[in-house]
Amino acid sequence: MKSPLLAVTAALLMLGATTAANAKGCIKGAIVGGVAGHYAGHHGALGAAAGCLYGRHHAKEQEKQRQQQQSQMNGQGKL
Repeated sequence: MKSPLLAVTAALLMLGATTAANAKGCIKGAIVGGVAGHYAGHHGALGAAAGCLYGRHHAKEQEKQRQQQQSQMNGQGKL
């Protein structure tokens, strides 16, 4: 029971050290990764760290796609 609590605590400490822009996607990824790591061999903290990194990567990719779509929408409306 201590391992999931330790993983969540570690993830929250990592979040406290980052800025808001860097934390986007990290919380959800850390929670999912921590739980998966716990059940996959009691490596909750390692799973939380990996989940945080993946969540940040995924959030950056989504933001890039959103910006590309906006630029295409703005470009189509001008003549």
